[in-house]
Amino acid sequence: MKRFLPVLAIGALTLAGCANTSTMGGNVYSSNQVGAEQTVRFGTIQALRQVQVQADSRAGGIIGTGGGAVIGGLLGNQVGGGSGRTLATAAGVIAGSVAGSKIEESANRVSAWEMEIRRDDGLNVVVVQKADQAFQVGQRVRLIGSGSNITVAPY
Repeated sequence: MKRFLPVLAIGALTLAGCANTSTMGGNVYSSNQVGAEQTVRFGTIQALRQVQVQADSRAGGIIGTGGGAVIGGLLGNQVGGGSGRTLATAAGVIAGSVAGSKIEESANRVSAWEMEIRRDDGLNVVVVQKADQAFQVGQRVRLIGSGSNITVAPY
């Protein structure tokens, strides 16, 4: 049993990073955007700032919290005997669930750009998207889409 704990721990922590962050980039379109007419506006980047986006987990945090609790409980169960083992198991479950949740949360963070763009019509807008391509202040860009569905692409 003790030989399988490291394998179990690595497996559970690997599954913790199950967020789908590919849709946050400027080079990826969702299926409902394909074939749909989209508005294109032009502008110039006025300011750039690197930020982090906390992606939502597909499993709603259950994998990190649940996996951590299971691993913590198994590790705690290896300590002591009798009521001491029971207490160590309970403490392991609690500590493991907290640690697993934090690990999953940090695994689901994505580097992104916060871009302040002065559109050609004079309006300043801010768009945040995954940092999957290089941008720089003064660069001309296209803003593709509308409302909450905007992608910034080089011009």
